[in-house]
Amino acid sequence: MNHWLIVPIALPALLAPFIVLAMRHDLLLQRVFSLAGTIALLAVAIALTAQAATGPAQLYELGNWQAPFGIVLVLDRLSALMVLLTSLLAVVVAIYAVTSEWDTRGRHFHALFQFQLMGINGAFLTGDVFNLFVFFEVLLIASYGLMLHGGGAARMKAGVQYVVVNLAGSTLFLIAVGTIYGVTGTLNMADLAVKVPLVPAGDQAILRVGGLLLLVVFAVKAALVPIHFWLPGTYANAPAPVAALFAVMTKVGAYSILRFFTLVFGEDAGDSAWLAADWLLPAALVTLIVGSVGVLGAKELARLVCFSVVASMGTLLTAIALFTPAATVAALFYLIHSTFATAALFLLADQISERRGGAGGRLTTAPRFAQTGLLAAMFFLAAIAMAGMPPMTGFLGKLMILDSARDANSMATIWTIILVTSLISIVGFARAGSVVFWKSASLPEPKQVASARPALPIAAAGMMLAAMIGLALFASPVTAYLETAAAELYSPNGYIQTVLGPKAVAEQY
Repeated sequence: MNHWLIVPIALPALLAPFIVLAMRHDLLLQRVFSLAGTIALLAVAIALTAQAATGPAQLYELGNWQAPFGIVLVLDRLSALMVLLTSLLAVVVAIYAVTSEWDTRGRHFHALFQFQLMGINGAFLTGDVFNLFVFFEVLLIASYGLMLHGGGAARMKAGVQYVVVNLAGSTLFLIAVGTIYGVTGTLNMADLAVKVPLVPAGDQAILRVGGLLLLVVFAVKAALVPIHFWLPGTYANAPAPVAALFAVMTKVGAYSILRFFTLVFGEDAGDSAWLAADWLLPAALVTLIVGSVGVLGAKELARLVCFSVVASMGTLLTAIALFTPAATVAALFYLIHSTFATAALFLLADQISERRGGAGGRLTTAPRFAQTGLLAAMFFLAAIAMAGMPPMTGFLGKLMILDSARDANSMATIWTIILVTSLISIVGFARAGSVVFWKSASLPEPKQVASARPALPIAAAGMMLAAMIGLALFASPVTAYLETAAAELYSPNGYIQTVLGPKAVAEQY
C-alpha cells in the first residue's frame, strides 16, 4: 500500500491536537506549525496528483482490512484533484489569516483550521458512504468553531442557523445510509456499484428513497435551491479567511453528487440508473437564477459574493446534472475556477471593508481609502472571472458547459438561463464596483483612512487571481487531465477492480 495516501488526513489530524496541547499559549508557534503543516500538505497533494495522473486508482486499507468490510481510502484522478485544490486554497487562507491577524480575534483558529482540512480531505478520499458521513461531521464540527471565531451577535445568529440546517442534514444522512444498507447489505461505494443492479424489483423503491435522501443531503452541502437559504447569511458573517476556505465546502457536496451518482447509480444501476438526473437539473437552474438575482439586489459586498457563490453552484450543478463525460469535464474545470474566484472575492471584500471606515462593506459611497487603485483592479478581475467574461477562466468554463449541453434535450433552456444570468451578474458586479470605487472617488480622502496598511493580505488575494490566470494559461493540459478523470467516472471498472479486485468486476459483467 502507498502510505502517502493517508497523509492528507493524518497530517492535519495529528497537527491540530498538537497545536492545542503544546502551543495553545504561543500564537507564533501556532502560526509556524500551521503554515508549515499546510505547505507540507500541499507538497504531498502535488505528489499524489502526479501519481494519480500516471497510473490506475490506488487503494489504502486501514488496518489491512480488505474491502468491503474494512475502511478504505481511494485515490484516483478526481479525488487527487480535489485534495490538491483544497491544499492550495488552504495555504492561501492560512497566509491571509496570519498576515491580516484574523487568527488573533479568537481562540484555537489554527487547530480548528487543521481539523477542517482533515474532514475535507477525508471526504474526498474515502471509498465508503458511512465514512463519508463521519468526515462530513468532522468538517462541520470544525466549521462551527471557525464560523464563530471572533464572536459577535450577528455571527452567533448565523452560526446557530448553520448548525441547525446541517444537523438536519446529518440526520437525513443517517436515515439514507441505514435505508441503503438495509437493501444492499453494504456501504462501500465500489461494492454498492456491484450490488445495486442486483437489488430485486420489490426493493427498488426503498433503494431509490435512500438514494434521493442522499441527494438531498449533498444538495444541502452544495447550497442547492430550495435548501440554499443558509449560505448567504452564514458566509457573509463568517471571518474572511473562513469564508474563503468555505469556497471548497460547497464543492464537497458537488463532488459527492458526482462520485456517488456516477459510481453507484450510473449507467449500470439497472432500474435506478441516473437516479439524480431528473431532479438535479431543474433545481440547479433555479439555483442559478436565484443566485444571480441575489447578486443584483445585494446591499453589501460580502452578501454579493455569497449570492455569486449560490449562482456558481447552480452553474456547476447544471453541468453535473447532464451526466455526460463532456459535461463533467466542463463542470470540473468550472469547479476549479469558481473555487479560486470565490476565495479571491471574499478576501478582497474583507480588505475593502477594512479600509472604508464606517461604511464597511455596505454598497454606499464613502471616502477613498488606501490602495484604492490596486484593490479596484483586483476586484475588477475577480468580478469578471466570477461573472464569466473573457479573458478569465469563468468565460472558458461557461463556454465549455454550453458546448457540452448542445445535445441535451433541454439545451435551449440551459443556454438561455446561463447567458441571461451571466448578464445579470455582470450588471450586479458593475453596480457594486461603481459605488465602491467610481462614485466614491469624488469624495475627499481623510488622512486617517488613507494610512498605510499591510500589503501581504492583498498579496494572498492576488495568489488566487494568479491561480486563475495560471489555469487559463495551462487550460489545455488541465483539460486533458480532466478528460481522463471524467472517463474514469463513467467507466468505473477500474475503480471497482482497485477496491474489490478483478473477481468483483468479472461477476458484475
